[in-house]
Amino acid sequence: MLPTSNSSILEILGVALAGVHFGFPGCYYLYAKANWLGKDWGIKKDPKYRPKISVIIPVFNESAMIKEKLDNIVLQDYPKEQIKIIVSDDGSVDGTVQIVEKWMTANSKKYGVKPRIVRNSTRQGKLHALQSALEQVDPDSVAIVFTDADAFWEGKSLGALVSYLADASVGAVCGSIAYVGEAIKLSEDVYRDYYNVLRVAESKVHSTPNHNGQLMAIRTEVLRRTGLPNFTGSDDSAFGSMVAFAGYRSIQVDDAFVREPFRGSQIHRKIMRAQLLELNFLKTKRYARATGILTQSAFDRIWSIELWLHLINPWLLVASIALLGLAASLGSFWALVLLGLGVVSLTTRTYRMWVLQQSYLLAAASRTLLTGKVKWPR
Repeated sequence: MLPTSNSSILEILGVALAGVHFGFPGCYYLYAKANWLGKDWGIKKDPKYRPKISVIIPVFNESAMIKEKLDNIVLQDYPKEQIKIIVSDDGSVDGTVQIVEKWMTANSKKYGVKPRIVRNSTRQGKLHALQSALEQVDPDSVAIVFTDADAFWEGKSLGALVSYLADASVGAVCGSIAYVGEAIKLSEDVYRDYYNVLRVAESKVHSTPNHNGQLMAIRTEVLRRTGLPNFTGSDDSAFGSMVAFAGYRSIQVDDAFVREPFRGSQIHRKIMRAQLLELNFLKTKRYARATGILTQSAFDRIWSIELWLHLINPWLLVASIALLGLAASLGSFWALVLLGLGVVSLTTRTYRMWVLQQSYLLAAASRTLLTGKVKWPR
């Protein structure tokens, strides 16, 4: 058995790592909330700004949701003649395309909106579906709005989102996510409250690196300059981060909301999203540098902090638990007490939320290291 002094060293190291793991993000959140969240946007928002936009919906086997999604778009408080809807089908085999066609027959004349369908005969992934849809965007579309078939915009969210693009400094803007129902049981609402505050606060400084593709608008001329990052695993956050690296504001706002119902395995879904976020931090900045668009701005500091929180900080929790566990096995009473407190704290929603999110990030990193793949469930 190791000397008792060694178990004390393990205790100290374990507590120190736990202190950094919980303390750094906690202090960052409190600082951002106190010093950034209340700042003026520094943006000339125009509530009457209603340019032509293209709404892109990538779909794969979305027969259960696509009709409701199309209804949700046309019921937004936005001039229908200014909206072009593009449904990009990624080889659906459940009748999704036929449902869109029936909706068009029943509603196109009523709303003055006729969705355009892009058909891909075989499944090639979301990125390919988006790129196929981009080829159908009209030259006079000022902005491209990305969304998912299972994401439903609240109230006047579309108009609120687009109004920020009246300022030429804003290249991308996304709404905030509001979870309901089953999400509350998994403390997802607690996480989203934390998440939304931090993302909006970062946006008021310059930009946030984490974006919601459920309701996300990118200025067309900016997207033509940056293109969609085409590295494996690039997704919503990579799109928004590319815009920020190009020198534009890429923001999340607090007056446009989107609801996303839970479907399928929530654990699987969260791990997949965590993988995409981690790949964003691993690859997007290098991609921006390689393509020659990288511009230095206040976004760099935010990017570095969030990179630490997503890629490094979760492993400090693992190391802390391992060190305290080893110390407890060597007879340390206080290490055992601290581990016990950690277990008991799981009964509180905030602590449980935090540990869950760290677990998703750790599982995602492990999966990426082992397989190198990100694959959404069919």
